[in-house]
Order: sequence, then structure tokens, then C-alpha cells
Amino acid sequence: MSQDAATPSRTSDFTSAERTLGVVVGFDGSNYSKLALHYGARSAQRRGSALTVVTSFTIAPGVYATLAAVPRIPDEQLKYQATKPTLDLARELLEDYPGEVTYLAEEGDAAGILVEKSQDAQLVVVGGRGLGGFLGLLLGSVASALPAYAKSPTVIIPGNYDDGEGTARFAPVESSGPVVVGIDGSAHSRTAVLQAARAASERGVTLQILMVLPPLDGALLWYPELTNQVDEVTQQRRAELQETVDAERDWLKDHFPDLEVSTTVEPGDPVSVLRKKSRTAQLIVVGTRGLGGLRSTMLGSVSRGLLLRGEGPVMVVPQPEEA
Repeated sequence: MSQDAATPSRTSDFTSAERTLGVVVGFDGSNYSKLALHYGARSAQRRGSALTVVTSFTIAPGVYATLAAVPRIPDEQLKYQATKPTLDLARELLEDYPGEVTYLAEEGDAAGILVEKSQDAQLVVVGGRGLGGFLGLLLGSVASALPAYAKSPTVIIPGNYDDGEGTARFAPVESSGPVVVGIDGSAHSRTAVLQAARAASERGVTLQILMVLPPLDGALLWYPELTNQVDEVTQQRRAELQETVDAERDWLKDHFPDLEVSTTVEPGDPVSVLRKKSRTAQLIVVGTRGLGGLRSTMLGSVSRGLLLRGEGPVMVVPQPEEA
């Protein structure tokens, strides 16, 4: 990969033509990766961009008694043997796909490979579960490796995603469900707002800007005298935050004047609120960093809760290197 692959310009402009891989899909042949492949194909069609299918493989070293016993198999042949069934399956699933497709096989850790490819991608799509390497994207020690370190937005596809039937399964979904973006007032969440607005604009649906107000229950343990004032304090703070969300909408309208935008402030746990929204939304969008509750939707156990239990696609947007 060239030196300029990780320059700030590519990191900041997720839609740049320099991101030649277009929509990148991590594919390992599992049912979840099949759903991711369909979602990625639809996204590429909608964007008018390339579709790149990436599979990873590892070749375990053999143990031989003598040097002469080591088989003389060229690396390219080993790569072909390790990836041919998986890539053939991807080609079969995309048989009727009308767009441009590139198939890549890379040796190594799946998460690391996709992070590297994300430098030249507009979007990376993976399933919520997988086989082999891609399983580690959301579970285990690399639980947040891809969404935390990717240089492009990452979309996680749940098992209940509808991949359609026949050739129409590659066409963009026609649905009135909104795109929902969770914000917390930080600069990082503004990047997520812009990506969510683009997604809503592409789909021709409403963008809902959501801010979650965590409940005061925990504070009452330390300030029991506030018990009788919970409702009053909550409503007051909710009104203050509504002004913040409305200001974000007004700012966004300068960039997307024709986009229909709604705003809301809802009390509750951020992950629970976003999970509920995912039942009817076409897409849930969050940033990789933030303040307060929405920061934890990306980091730690709450992040895995949203990504693994969400009932619809979830997009995680990284913060650009440039301000």
C-alpha cells in the first residue's frame, strides 16, 4: 500500500474518489457474512461505487522431521487452496449483481486486514457473527478493533437483516424507516451526524437526531434529597438538551437543505434507547468517541451490547484526523 493511503485527506473525506475500494465487505462464507455481502452490494449500488469483497486466511505451519520432508508448494497455490471455496461462494451470491466487484484474499488477522483496507474504503461492512477470522471482529480480545481503528465508517449487520429474493435483492431497500443518529454534543458526534445525513439523503428518508438523557437513579444514592425533584430536574434538563439538538439540526440544514430532519431527547439508558430505535430504523449511527453515555456505546461492554444485540444495521463513524 502506498504511503499516502493514510493521509488525513483520505481519513477526513470518507466519500473521496481516492478511496478506490468503495464499499468493502468482510466475507468468510458464514450466514452473517452473506447478509453483509447483500448489504454491501446494496450500499455500493446506492452510492454508485465499487464493491470489494475481502476474505482472510491463515496457513498453519507444518511439523516435519527433516527439511527434505517439507512440501514444495508455492505460496500462491496455498492461497488459492485456502480461499477458493469462500470466494467462489461470494461470486455465486453476486452472480446477478450488475456493478463492479473486486475479490481479494489476504493472509493474516481479519480485523487487522479490514482496518488496513478501510484506509482506501468509503465503507466497511461485516456481519455480527462469523466463522474463523471474522468472528473476532465483535467477540473476544478484538471486540472493538475494527470499529475503533477503522479509517472509514463501519456497518455491522445483524442476523435478522432481510437480504431479499431474486435479482431485486441487490436493489436499494425501499422503506420509510428513518436513519437515526445518536449524539452527545461532542465534536466527534458531529462527524456521525454528517454521515447519517448522507445515508438518509441517499435513501430519501427522514434523519432523526437523538440525544439520550441518562436517568437520575444513580445520583439518588448520593443525593436522596433530590428524590422529590427527579421529574422536575429531568424535564428541565431535557428542555436544555432539546435546544442543543435543535441547534445541531439548524447547522445540518446548511449542508443538507432538502433533508427532512427531526430531533428528540429521550430519557433512559443509551444502548437500550438505541436498540429500541433499531427495530424500526433503517440504520443506527454512532461515533467512535464522545461524552457521557454515548461514549460507552462505542467502548467497552455497552458497545458490544449495541453491536451484538441491535435489531438493525449499526454504523460506527470514526473521528477524522483533521478538525
